Amino acid sequence: MAPRLQLEKAAWRWAETVRPEEVSQEHIETAYRIWLEPCIRGVCRRNCKGNPNCLVGIGEHIWLGEIDENSFHNIDDPNCERRKKNSFVGLTNLGATCYVNTFLQVWFLNLELRQALYLCPSTCGDYAVGDGIQEEKDYEPQTICEHLQYLFALLQNSNRRYIDPSGFVKALGLDTGQQQDAQEFSKLFMSLLEDTLSKQKNPDVQNIVQQQFCGEYAYVTVCNQCGRESKLLSKFYELELNIQGHKQLTDCISEFLKEERLEGDNRYFCENCQSKQNATRKIRLLSLPCTLNLQLMRFVFDRQTGHKKKLNTYIGFSEILDMEPYVEHKGGCYVYELSAVLIHRGVSAYSGHYIAHVKDPQSGEWYKFNDEDIEKMEGKKLQLGIEEDLAEPSKSQTRKPKCGKGTHCSRNAYMLVYRLQTQEKPNTIVQVPAFLQELVDRDNSKFEEWCIEMAEMRKQSVDKGKAKHEEVKELYQRLPAGAEPYEFVSLEWLQKWLDESTPTKPIDNHACLCSHDKLHPDKISIMKRISEYAADIFYSRYGGGPRLTVKALCKECVVERCRVLRLKNQLNEDYKTVNNLLKATVKGNDGFWVGKSSLRGWRQLALEQLDEQDGDTDQSNGKINGNTWNKDDSKEERKEEEEELNFNEDILCPHGELCISENERRLVSKEAWSKLQQYFPKAPEFPSYKECCSQCKILEREGEENEALHKMIANEQKTSLPNLFQDKNRPCLSNWPEDTDVLYIVSQFFVEEWRKFVRKPTRCSPVSSVGNSALLCPHGGLMFTFASMTKEDSKLIALIWPSEWQMIQKLFVVDHVIKITRTEMEDVNPSEAQYISEPKLCPECREGLLCQQQRDLREYTQATIYVHKVVDNKKVMKDSAPELNVSSSETEEDKEEAKPDGEKDPDFNQSNGGTKRQKISHQNYIAYQKQVIRRSMRHRKVRGEKALLVSANQTLKELKIQLLGWFRAALLGLLLSFQIQVEE
Repeated sequence: MAPRLQLEKAAWRWAETVRPEEVSQEHIETAYRIWLEPCIRGVCRRNCKGNPNCLVGIGEHIWLGEIDENSFHNIDDPNCERRKKNSFVGLTNLGATCYVNTFLQVWFLNLELRQALYLCPSTCGDYAVGDGIQEEKDYEPQTICEHLQYLFALLQNSNRRYIDPSGFVKALGLDTGQQQDAQEFSKLFMSLLEDTLSKQKNPDVQNIVQQQFCGEYAYVTVCNQCGRESKLLSKFYELELNIQGHKQLTDCISEFLKEERLEGDNRYFCENCQSKQNATRKIRLLSLPCTLNLQLMRFVFDRQTGHKKKLNTYIGFSEILDMEPYVEHKGGCYVYELSAVLIHRGVSAYSGHYIAHVKDPQSGEWYKFNDEDIEKMEGKKLQLGIEEDLAEPSKSQTRKPKCGKGTHCSRNAYMLVYRLQTQEKPNTIVQVPAFLQELVDRDNSKFEEWCIEMAEMRKQSVDKGKAKHEEVKELYQRLPAGAEPYEFVSLEWLQKWLDESTPTKPIDNHACLCSHDKLHPDKISIMKRISEYAADIFYSRYGGGPRLTVKALCKECVVERCRVLRLKNQLNEDYKTVNNLLKATVKGNDGFWVGKSSLRGWRQLALEQLDEQDGDTDQSNGKINGNTWNKDDSKEERKEEEEELNFNEDILCPHGELCISENERRLVSKEAWSKLQQYFPKAPEFPSYKECCSQCKILEREGEENEALHKMIANEQKTSLPNLFQDKNRPCLSNWPEDTDVLYIVSQFFVEEWRKFVRKPTRCSPVSSVGNSALLCPHGGLMFTFASMTKEDSKLIALIWPSEWQMIQKLFVVDHVIKITRTEMEDVNPSEAQYISEPKLCPECREGLLCQQQRDLREYTQATIYVHKVVDNKKVMKDSAPELNVSSSETEEDKEEAKPDGEKDPDFNQSNGGTKRQKISHQNYIAYQKQVIRRSMRHRKVRGEKALLVSANQTLKELKIQLLGWFRAALLGLLLSFQIQVEE
């Protein structure tokens, strides 16, 4: 098959020899490529877009063979989402919340904690009607306890394979896309839960956290001199064990309890001896909880890199842990049994995946909880081997030590949970309260309805697929038209008809129509010619239109294309003819005015217009399957193009008449103009006797008068102030001139604008006033000190000699007089002088903010910080500091706001001529100066923020507890990432 461009030439080759009035039906069908042969399936591997008879490769291959029923739908079997018998329920990972899911499963399998939570009173009564719960209302837990209640009830009795914990995560204010520190999350949440449950009246609920997780130890310091012991009691909910340099869990515990010597500069002040003495300090375990949480400190701070790192050290631990050797009071029951191992898979401290191995307290079987997936371990044994193989940092891996019976080794375990061993196995069956069970039953009913709905959708999809299969097999064989009557249908619609994933829409051929509401010749590449029989079936089943039969072949478009092609071939000859005609001299009044720019590019302009008429392939008259085309937009684009390309409009004045400048036009003969008019019939015509625009002549005279006036003013001002214009012999404050005791000050902006006008008086507007208000504060005081004007502020001011000031007062309107006077003090060194400014300095406005900031920094005992949860950093910045919204890389010109037409600058009067506006307006200059000089000391409060008083000696932990009291559970996620904005 020939390439598309060659096919295009072949379809219109006849137009080179046929006149527009000689176009026949045969020529029309040739232009629409009906003469092309249809492609044969198996020979042509892909669709030929240039051939309307090619119906191969449009998506038919998926229907002509044997089809599996599963290909008719993309709906998974809903029973795969059903909970398996004698299995636990998983939790959905919301992005990076696997660390939350592991702790929830561990806490859920703590039967005592679950039972206590079920006993908490709930606000579910607001949803209840009689003994039940309203069906039309969705239950929304209000507190953390209610969220845990509902979540635990679903984990216990839900029919789903996994449930969504998004309500619980949202209540904690956690960022689902950011992985937080799992160990810190556990500590903060336990503190929050303990504080919440402590307000309950039921003692079994009130003290459950302390009973299950809280132990007590004492920091004991012994004086070596007198033997005096001092104790500091402290409660703990987990023991944080250092694993660096250790191989066994018992070694980590021993190091945690080892004795520390206090000597040298670290000596202990003994109250009995009333002096610093050598001493020993250690930790004594006084009592242990029922559930012992051991945090293995795998994530440590690396001082070399300044970041956290993970210690991939193998640590051995046994399933039975005897804690009696480590407690102070012997004789009790301190044998613990391993109940959970929390794993972090990954080599980095900032990424990875969290899973949990938890032992079912009732059956004694081990389960691996990996978000939605729950796996039961074989033989009631804990198996960690596969988890250790997924985190090898490199080829130089550490060999895993051998483990005996009842012991395990792991380099990914970061938390071990031990339960106090009892003689009797727990046979407590935790019952879900009635109101929670009713909520679970409602959720199970919704799940069953969803399963039925999905199964029905699968069945409907299969039925539709089978019917479509039969339809395609029947119709595809009848699609080719051959010699029988035919119609045109868009290729896109045929492809969507054969696409099993999308429903078939009505046929829409509007996008292929020309301006005569017939088939556009250029759209034939996206159309297919099909038999009338197949078209009748398509329109009867799917509807749409318009139908494009043989009568839809547009003769008008073909004739116009023929005319354009002939003009293209004739263009080169006409170009030579016009060039020869332009060489002849035009005599009398027989000529026509033509723009020189138009004459230089008329051939390219004519060619572009012919190409535009030849085929506007990028435009359409309607839409294909919902892709609409805006006619108004197309008209606007065409109008803009016409404004740029219209011939002979370069000699039009703004009033639509002949321009007055003869340098931009020339006379051409009548013969040359007639040739040009064939290509540009709508071009403006100006015979040689045509008069120029009278309005432009008047404006030209006025403009000449204004320019002469501006030149006169500029020359007078330049002569009056020569040194100021040339920036020569300027006074300097750091080296005060001896011949004067007074210097005047104006803004440097005024001087720059005045110099611009004097240099180019015909392009700039005259400067009529001196605006010194930019240098003063609202109270009328000067904003600069004498010292600052000699250094950093010297670029903002210009010093004026007294003689120059007298001339400035004559030439300009001065709003404020600013001067500096030098006076010599008596009885003082004559070389030292005093400098007095009029008006005087306003110290409150200049130094107020700086003094306030320094005072706040020194008095850090009660500093105010404003805390809010950051959602959009840019939005918070705009709300809290709008004066900083403008980028520092923007210039003053970019910051300038356009003034309405006719508005005059109060300090610089401008004429009404066609001169350009000043690039930097004086009002913006004043606003900029005031912004730099004065800043508001009032805090702009952002919605939802809290103000807290802090001091320099306050610890980070105390600040977190203080924040927790303000924001409660909603701030837990914020405390983990600790995003705080501090403003003095």
